[in-house]
Amino acid sequence: MRLRNLDLNLLLVFDAVLREQSVVRAADALAISQPAVSHALNRLRDALKDHLFIRTPTGMVPTPRAEQLALPIRKALNDLQLAIEGDTFDPAKTERRFNIAVNNYAAVVAVGPIIAAVRAQAPMLRLSFVPSGTLNLPDKLDRGELDVVVAGRDIAAERFASRLLVDDHYVAVLRSGHPALRKKLTLEALEGAQHLAISSSGEDLNFMDQAFKPRKAARSIALDVPYLSGGAVLAQSNLIAILGRKLAQEFRRAYPIEIRELPFNAPRLRSIMMWHRRFDDVPAHRWLRDTIVAATATL
Repeated sequence: MRLRNLDLNLLLVFDAVLREQSVVRAADALAISQPAVSHALNRLRDALKDHLFIRTPTGMVPTPRAEQLALPIRKALNDLQLAIEGDTFDPAKTERRFNIAVNNYAAVVAVGPIIAAVRAQAPMLRLSFVPSGTLNLPDKLDRGELDVVVAGRDIAAERFASRLLVDDHYVAVLRSGHPALRKKLTLEALEGAQHLAISSSGEDLNFMDQAFKPRKAARSIALDVPYLSGGAVLAQSNLIAILGRKLAQEFRRAYPIEIRELPFNAPRLRSIMMWHRRFDDVPAHRWLRDTIVAATATL
């Protein structure tokens, strides 16, 4: 078919359904009705002679033809958005949306300050935070489905830029009144304790076992729980967890727990912001990155 015969507004609907994997969420993202999205999708299906999306229990799954179209359409829409924005960007008036993937550490420590900083300057801007754990981050950044990623390590590729946001260190976390608090926390005390592991952290705590290795010992892990359960479990048990200090401080706001420095030098725990270099000089994207940096500078 010829491009002049295609209503280009249909491409916005295609991109929204692809990104949201749901007609309902696509309608919300586009601020139009669900029937309008369904009607537009049917028009595009008819024009391209392909189903484009198949409804499944887990959402709208793209067909091979839709997957083939996804990247060029996303790039074309990005280029058009940049052309329209030009060299200016007014956060106070913008209604655009940014998609940000964060790991669990950043979700607890950084998301609150980032939202507060963004909303103070851009009350109509929409932020969408998604967990990064199961995502193909390079692919999502390439496709423009993510604007920014905040994770514990760089993506090793020239097309991505990065900036350090938070430089933290590991500490031992245990409940108030824990028997280990009666004296200085030693390597021997850590070795003899039962540990709580955070199953969803994605952090490599192998350095703990390396610290015990000369003593021919290893951590005794009694329980694995996700981040959201960590504070409550620690407050009601004699388990010890090894966490980033800033995360531990957030837990301490809600639970009667104590923080102790480790009795040996441990690796740093860092949060790094990454983005695709094609957005380096885009005013809106640069504003977002600068705002994130400023929001996390006080952590």
